[in-house]
Amino acid sequence: MWNYQRAFERNIGLIDEEEQLRLRNSRVAIAGMGGVGGVHLMTLARLGIGRFTIADPDVFTVANFNRQYGATVPNLGRNKAEAMAEAALGVNPELDIRVMPSKVGPQNIDEFLSDADLYVDGLDFFATDARRLVFGQAARQGVWSITAGPIGFSTAWITFDPKGMSFDDYFDMRDDMDELDRLVAFVIGLTPRATHLPYTDLSKASIAEQRGPSASLACRLASGVLAAEAIAVLLRPHETKPAPHFFQFDAYRRKLSRGRLAFGNRGVLQRIKRAVLKRRILGGFADDPGAV
Repeated sequence: MWNYQRAFERNIGLIDEEEQLRLRNSRVAIAGMGGVGGVHLMTLARLGIGRFTIADPDVFTVANFNRQYGATVPNLGRNKAEAMAEAALGVNPELDIRVMPSKVGPQNIDEFLSDADLYVDGLDFFATDARRLVFGQAARQGVWSITAGPIGFSTAWITFDPKGMSFDDYFDMRDDMDELDRLVAFVIGLTPRATHLPYTDLSKASIAEQRGPSASLACRLASGVLAAEAIAVLLRPHETKPAPHFFQFDAYRRKLSRGRLAFGNRGVLQRIKRAVLKRRILGGFADDPGAV
């Protein structure tokens, strides 16, 4: 018979019994159940976190099979949030899991973040407007947030303390920026050292088609570091290093890059990197204005 204590007893020794109980009573909100969101959910569920709110309006398609946890033949055409909730309940049938098969937007952001202890970013890379909305509202509600995503054969992650530097301040995001400027700001802020660039063919990415090179192994890397950050936030917040600290681990190049951008993307070097990348996008692929 399934039993919570028995299911997660091997966590003990890395965390103690009281901390395991706190994880059981914690709620994590995750927007997006695709490449990283789905595997984030499953990794956190196997830690014994007992409450989730998940959201995604999309369905699984064959194009998802190289990287997404829930992309299986039986799930083709199924809503991602509903399918992933079923998978998570298969790990812990006692989960309190709220499923929103819709986009997170101004109309439901309060419902989505209701009584959350942590927000985890699983949104598509290109969803900068939605990302700004959720990170901003989480901070206003006093909720910690983490973004950890796949970048080539690496993962990059940043944690946001609601009392510290905000998402918009770190990435230097503003309402008057166009889509290209927002995407450039996001990628440059997420990966200031860009360890993935030597082996990444940027011509295979397209803003117009909202796609880019991606790999399952990087999604798994992202979920591992995300779970470690979640433990720190939920159990030992004094051990966190939130923004303006940044991290990137490249398994292919065996490199860990870490640092602190005191001024976020507003720093001089970051501004130069953003300008260079934008020129490369607009100049290097002039035949296809949508290509990155």
